Amino acid sequence: MTARQASVDRTQRVPDPGPSFWVIKGLSTAMGEAASDYLIHVMPPVTAVLLGFAGFVIALTLQLRQHRYVRWTYWFAVAMVGVFGTMAADVVHVVFGVPYVASSLFYAAVLAAVFGVWWLSERTLSVHAIDTRKRELFYWAAVIATFAMGTAAGDFAAITLHLGYGGSAAVFAVVIVVPALGYRLLRWNAVFAFWFAYVITRPLGASLADWLGKPAGLGGLGVGDGVVAGILLLAMAVLVLVVPPRVRVSAAASVSVAREPAS
Repeated sequence: MTARQASVDRTQRVPDPGPSFWVIKGLSTAMGEAASDYLIHVMPPVTAVLLGFAGFVIALTLQLRQHRYVRWTYWFAVAMVGVFGTMAADVVHVVFGVPYVASSLFYAAVLAAVFGVWWLSERTLSVHAIDTRKRELFYWAAVIATFAMGTAAGDFAAITLHLGYGGSAAVFAVVIVVPALGYRLLRWNAVFAFWFAYVITRPLGASLADWLGKPAGLGGLGVGDGVVAGILLLAMAVLVLVVPPRVRVSAAASVSVAREPAS
């Protein structure tokens, strides 16, 4: 492998988590919740889940074929993780009757296992070091686990704890401030603060989507899941297309470029 090929292979494959990242991520989580609920009600649930799974596989395949961060493939993958992840988490409760507290703890254990294996293999969980295929696979495994865990946790707060969708959204809106303050004021580890916030965006977005979309009789505003999903998808697409990408050059790529002989 030449030095130039090595530099391409070690290019950062995911975006830097700046302000636009968190806005689009929040939109994607809410959109995934609303789209999942809408699809399951307008078509047979099995068909909806299979369709969601097919979209998830296609999106992730397109993303993994890239050797660098490409906005549309990355956010398409995140969006489909949001849709299918919601369906998968809901199936565990609706079909198998698993309580939300149990599924939340199960997915938390899965996420911890992903982080444990990732750390033992790579000695880093930083999103600024996603510059190889192996690390990207760990990254997406963690993303999927956070979506499933967040979905279960949001339903646990809204339904099991009887907070309602609006109350659940308010609670998670407060919780998501914790890692931001911890990082800014208490010098929390940046990697820990990132993944803490990443997990909480899921139940926050899902609770907001349910609050907007569900009928008043269920504690929502009655806008409709389909309408909410469409608006959020449009807003997400506009931001992905308009906001310039923010990606750091990985240390490995910088070293390989520096070592490449001049032509």
